Amino acid sequence: EQKENKLLSYLTPEDPRDDSDILLEIRAGAGGDESSLFATEMMKMYSTMAEKIGLKVKIISASVNGIGGYKEVVAEIRGNSAYSWYKYESGVHRVQRVPATEKQGRIHTSTVSVAIMPLIEENNDFKLDPAEVETILSTSSGKGGQSVNTTYSAVKMVHKPTGIEAQSQDERNQLQNKVKAMAVLTSRVYDHFEQIRMDKERQERQEQVGNNDRSEKIRTYNFPQDRLTDHRYSQNWNQLPTILAGGLLDVVEEIKKLEPKRI
Repeated sequence: EQKENKLLSYLTPEDPRDDSDILLEIRAGAGGDESSLFATEMMKMYSTMAEKIGLKVKIISASVNGIGGYKEVVAEIRGNSAYSWYKYESGVHRVQRVPATEKQGRIHTSTVSVAIMPLIEENNDFKLDPAEVETILSTSSGKGGQSVNTTYSAVKMVHKPTGIEAQSQDERNQLQNKVKAMAVLTSRVYDHFEQIRMDKERQERQEQVGNNDRSEKIRTYNFPQDRLTDHRYSQNWNQLPTILAGGLLDVVEEIKKLEPKRI
């Protein structure tokens, strides 16, 4: 088994996002108030796990309902390869138990969705590769198209991979126009890639969260049977109160070993 695990670890590609800090999003789903109460418990569970690993948690925004449960909570978790510890949490979590508000003692089924995203910092050092920029020089032209001067001071720059362009002819000389055109081009290309990144994140998040109904579950927390089931690995754990109080770390460590076998 040891040899098998070693082979699987070689076959499993490294995730370049593992070293990233993360954005954790928890949203109450089907189940109303009970779902929001469980969302609150999950936030505490993730915070306790972070504390055990030595990570820093900061809640960025939260929406609370009338009974003190989270309808939605968004938090940053930073440090010690946070993504590698939380990446298995993305998806719909189902809870089965008798809610505190249930007077008839009936078991209710509720869902909470979790999305884990690498935290992308704003990059102020974005620079273009000069090899990917084509510079075209021309004489400056006035409004009617007539030549303003006979020197090649007007500058047009093209980012070849994207086709994005920028030009400047208003400055006094070619060097100043080059600086201005490069600044405009850099801003446009950066914005282009940021839009792609944000669109991809939105799509990934939608894939992670699904439609938050009861069918796309990754885990079930069954309180009457004191059992946590991870449906991706067909694996069960007992002692739910312990897991919610910080024992999730043991579950995640076991999942890290099970994950390569899903290849």
